[in-house]
Amino acid sequence: MKNTETQTAPLTAQQCTARLAAIGDALYAIGGKWKLRIIVALTEGHKRFNELQRVVEGISAKVLSAELKELELNGFVKRNVFTGTPVVVEYELTDYSQTLHGVLDALSQWGAMHREKIRQDSLLNRDN
Repeated sequence: MKNTETQTAPLTAQQCTARLAAIGDALYAIGGKWKLRIIVALTEGHKRFNELQRVVEGISAKVLSAELKELELNGFVKRNVFTGTPVVVEYELTDYSQTLHGVLDALSQWGAMHREKIRQDSLLNRDN
């Protein structure tokens, strides 16, 4: 496996503090077990609540509801209510959610690389 780390100059105390604050803000908005999974599920298009619950395996209705509210408050998800009989509620991504495209790509690539590393380490340890 090739080393993808790059050498960078050490951060100053002020730069470190600013970086920690920015990462904290990002984790507040999109952190946790479910938020990014919900966003990825909605990249296929708008979905009703029950559709989302089926696609995001393992999430309870209570947690999905809370996560959708937080994603809506942070501007990533839009809730559309269609009045009629029956009332239909659908969720879709906002234009602002597209700002996460690079983050999602990087996380996906890193996750695949990490899974492979763990798999390889497990095989090496088993052979020893």
